[in-house]
Amino acid sequence: MKQTVIKTSDLLKIYRGRAAVEHLDLNIGKGEIYGFLGPNGAGKTTTIRMLLGLIKPTSGRIEIFGQELRKHKLQILRKVGSLVESPSYYGHLSAVDNLEAIRRILDVPKSRIAEVLDIVSLTGEEKRPVKGFSLGMKQRLGIAAALLGSPELLILDEPTNGLDPSGIQEIRSLIKRLPGEQGITVLVSSHLLSEIEQMADTVGIIRQGKMVYQDTIAHLQEQAAGELRLAVSEPEAALELAKRRGCGGSLQESRVVLPRMSDARVALLIKELVENGHAVYRVEEHRQSLEQFFLQVVEGGAS
Repeated sequence: MKQTVIKTSDLLKIYRGRAAVEHLDLNIGKGEIYGFLGPNGAGKTTTIRMLLGLIKPTSGRIEIFGQELRKHKLQILRKVGSLVESPSYYGHLSAVDNLEAIRRILDVPKSRIAEVLDIVSLTGEEKRPVKGFSLGMKQRLGIAAALLGSPELLILDEPTNGLDPSGIQEIRSLIKRLPGEQGITVLVSSHLLSEIEQMADTVGIIRQGKMVYQDTIAHLQEQAAGELRLAVSEPEAALELAKRRGCGGSLQESRVVLPRMSDARVALLIKELVENGHAVYRVEEHRQSLEQFFLQVVEGGAS
């Protein structure tokens, strides 16, 4: 069974009588890239600030590395790196000098600076003043700073926000490499499903402070996969045959609409329909996009 790195139970944060985060249960396994997904204002940053000990929950429990954050805060946070919103840096200093200032606070070996610059692909740019960096390079420098202390857990809040397509691809590629190459568990928040889909293993969708969906990306894709539509000569009789074979389904605009099923099962059903005298004119798979499914979940909650 996979070791749990972050576990929250009934997490609640109330601001001025309003719940910004409401009874949130997060569960993040070791080595995962966990996509924390939701619209702007859904409670993602508030949750992240609680995980980092920057604000206190109104109630609920946070466990990181199997220890309660409230009781073991310093011990836990020594093993956590983070980038919340935009990275802070001294524009007139080089990447090396910016990292040196943080290195002294963390008291890690000087050799670690070259290592993190290599991880984020900034080797060769380390002597340039940071004010001349692109936005994507600045974000990578921020991630390098978060990696200086050799964390076991990296928390990134909207790391691709405001970047151009090239910068987004750089950050995405970097994040995807971290669990395999560095053994780091990553929690990355975003309001863009397309970004999370391309880098995360597991997704948690938050809406108005509440968790409305938490599962693997693969299962999310399965749920959004859609349905099978058959145009046949005798729709009502074809539907009855499909139901007798345990396929379920319904009639829509004289077409038989069935739940998604395996290719082998589809082939068997078509064969039986033909053998029973049905003319099969067309078989279509109607896919719901992940964006449509995401909007459905966010607007109406999840079953």
